Amino acid sequence: MPDYDVAVIGAGPGGYVCAIRAAQLGLKTAVVDREWLGGVCLNIGCVPSKALLRNAEIAHLLRERGDDFGFKIDGLSLDYGAAVRRSRQVSDRLVKGVGFLMKKNKIDVHMGAARVTGPHSIEVKGKDGAVTLQAKNIVVATGASPSSIPGVTPDGDRVVTYREAILQERLPKSMVIMGAGAIGLEFATVWNSYGTDVTLVEMLPRIAPTEDEEVSKELTKAFTKRGIKVLAGTRVESVEVLKAKVKVKVSGAGGGQEIEAEQALVAAGFRPNTRDLGLEAAGVHLSERGFVEIDERMASNVPGVWAIGDVTGKLMLAHVASAMGIICAEHIAGASTVTLTYENMPRAFYCQPQVGAFGLSEAQAKERGHEIKVGRFPFQANGKALGLGDYGGWVKIVADAKYGEILGAHMVGPEVTELLPELTLAQMMELTPAEIARNVHAHPTLTEALMEAAHDVSGHPIHT
Repeated sequence: MPDYDVAVIGAGPGGYVCAIRAAQLGLKTAVVDREWLGGVCLNIGCVPSKALLRNAEIAHLLRERGDDFGFKIDGLSLDYGAAVRRSRQVSDRLVKGVGFLMKKNKIDVHMGAARVTGPHSIEVKGKDGAVTLQAKNIVVATGASPSSIPGVTPDGDRVVTYREAILQERLPKSMVIMGAGAIGLEFATVWNSYGTDVTLVEMLPRIAPTEDEEVSKELTKAFTKRGIKVLAGTRVESVEVLKAKVKVKVSGAGGGQEIEAEQALVAAGFRPNTRDLGLEAAGVHLSERGFVEIDERMASNVPGVWAIGDVTGKLMLAHVASAMGIICAEHIAGASTVTLTYENMPRAFYCQPQVGAFGLSEAQAKERGHEIKVGRFPFQANGKALGLGDYGGWVKIVADAKYGEILGAHMVGPEVTELLPELTLAQMMELTPAEIARNVHAHPTLTEALMEAAHDVSGHPIHT
């Protein structure tokens, strides 16, 4: 029975990062996963989807905007299968990189289904039988799986989850996407760019429902312009699977309707992967929805059992899981570390246009009693965006009127996910919009939009 200081269950962006940091701190470490290194993110999630989105960006440019750039291509042919195969190459490369990092850091990798059999023991059932690992500390990093919609059962063919959607090489002629969070918005972008007839259905009153209301409005406008049908405030009542299509019955403020499509994608949220892990038998407290309850150290109520990432339900984003993993390992090792403020973590949607945000929306800031100042700047006045031919959207900074504290930022437009770090770093280091405005930004760059929005907070915009 191998004996470890730390055994991490789950090798996704939270788990493998936690294992690396633990090993760096001198702890004997193992990681367990039932399927693959890199987890959903590297294998069938955030990484391959970005490769597909890059292909989609080029496809949309050639199909819809070639004339704007002087491209005239007779008989343009787009091979969607080639795009999927390229995405697999990107994924495989990074997964191999994680394997290298495990060896480099002398981390033992055990492939198999894990079950906690005590506060310091894990049973791993793999292809070659079962093995029991003893560990002073167990870190649960098992992630989450797609939630189902009542009455809708994915079959992997006509009704799919993101897993089947990202692996299939055939391009559907029509698609109903049920859910307009990050996954729904990104797949809508990909398929629409290749000519698929896409209908996006969201039960809540607006798409991107967790984001600032103006973000949702801007996305709806952009998606509608691209030909994506947006049905917000609409509930899926049933999905009927036929031989060559699906019939999706929905109801909204305008009544009910039936949508026929080649496929339907379930993108309605996630549930934690805590079932059959043995956590409850070990005395670990779970929430009503099954998430592992943790404190700011990532510790559960059971000494020696920790949890990070999606399985905690704090904020289901890969980079947040990684940050939690590092902090968890540092607490285990007794090293100096930090405390996370989840609402200030960066949030990124890679649809077209992109969305980047963190912190409080205008409405949330007002609800908490802040007197606020808001600075805005449109990309249509940004030279780099105009040169790119991608100038829809804007930057918005929400600041406290009295002290200048940055309370949040919300962006829609070209590559805004790459603009987030300047703002989140400024917020973390307690810089004000005035200091961002005084920072000289290279011209022409998209980052100038941040500077201009910061100037606007102080009431003296330069280019608007």
